[in-house]
Amino acid sequence: MSAVAWIAAGSLAAWLWLLLGQGFFWRTDVRLPPRRDPADGAGRGHWPTVCVVVPARDEAAMLPESLPSLLAQDYPGRAEVFLVDDGSTDGTGELARALGERHGGLPLTVASPGEPPPGWTGKLWAVRHGIGLARARDPGYLLLTDADIAHGPESLRELVAAAETGGFDLVSQMARLRVRSVWERLVVPAFVYFFAQLYPFRRIGRKGSRTAAAAGGCVLLRADAAERARIPDAIRHAVIDDVALARAVRRSGGHLWLGLAERVDSVRPYPRLADLWRMVARSAYAQLRHQPLLLLGTVAGLALVYLAPPLTLVAGLATGDAPAAAAGALAWLLMTATYLPMLRYYRQPLWLAPLLPGTAFLYLLMTVDSAVRHYRGRGAAWKGRTYARPDAVAEPAREQR
Repeated sequence: MSAVAWIAAGSLAAWLWLLLGQGFFWRTDVRLPPRRDPADGAGRGHWPTVCVVVPARDEAAMLPESLPSLLAQDYPGRAEVFLVDDGSTDGTGELARALGERHGGLPLTVASPGEPPPGWTGKLWAVRHGIGLARARDPGYLLLTDADIAHGPESLRELVAAAETGGFDLVSQMARLRVRSVWERLVVPAFVYFFAQLYPFRRIGRKGSRTAAAAGGCVLLRADAAERARIPDAIRHAVIDDVALARAVRRSGGHLWLGLAERVDSVRPYPRLADLWRMVARSAYAQLRHQPLLLLGTVAGLALVYLAPPLTLVAGLATGDAPAAAAGALAWLLMTATYLPMLRYYRQPLWLAPLLPGTAFLYLLMTVDSAVRHYRGRGAAWKGRTYARPDAVAEPAREQR
């Protein structure tokens, strides 16, 4: 066999393993597990108190769509919303108060913790402040949700029922991201697909599993589990805070669940490729723990798994190398087939599936750019702050979203 045929065969072997051996990551049927309304010892309805913590930095454009959905939650127990204004310059705090007065619903407290101290990311410092305020209410659960996330009216009720029924310490839903622009259609479903490939949802829900992840836009956490895991102090420097949070809860003996959302949506737009590029590049190298060898392995893996199938197919057809063409075609077919369920979930045209190699190439470039930013001292830039190292003090960012 030629070298091209061996590469195609390696890619095909990788896709056979991904199809059957990676927790069926490509399936999109992991939704909230079976649940029932919680009850006390006498069989009467007993809904624990929930405090919703919303860290928000320069989110005035998002709040009119997201905050009213939290205030309007149809929750049978006691619930309260704490929005923590993380040094915003666009009037986020004032707008949140105005929306609370206008819409009513759940009680709303708007607070500001000031600038984060050394060793803390701004978001986690805001979360710490919000959890501190929530402790005075002695909640059974904390809902950590981002300021760009809109919840269906029964979202909180369903999350608590799932946690109580399944005995979960953490229940997280991957919010359905916005998909409207051309670039969102091309990149966003693939983002969730790649995330599920790294962290198969089925494995996360198994007791004793070593796989741990959460989706930061919607995390319901038992208050006592947060204390055992020292959340957020134990992960105060994390740029990818949702995965770090899940790992901390797992290490403390917690039972996790993560799946796709049905009525939890992100309203944040990413209309241009540059917007999506910054979103991925700000944390991609942090995901690789800033290790050059992991970066090289990731680039090689992406090339073998996603780029080799179409390239070996074309090369095989051009040179008359039938084994290379056949193996490349079959690998590309498997790749396409595994991507179809995610496109259906996002209600996107299925003809986008064969374009996944091109999207993967974009992610490869974003990952390399993330490393370049790191070594140029730019680090993870977000909302006017830059975190160059895990223990770095937040500095003014050179570019803002």
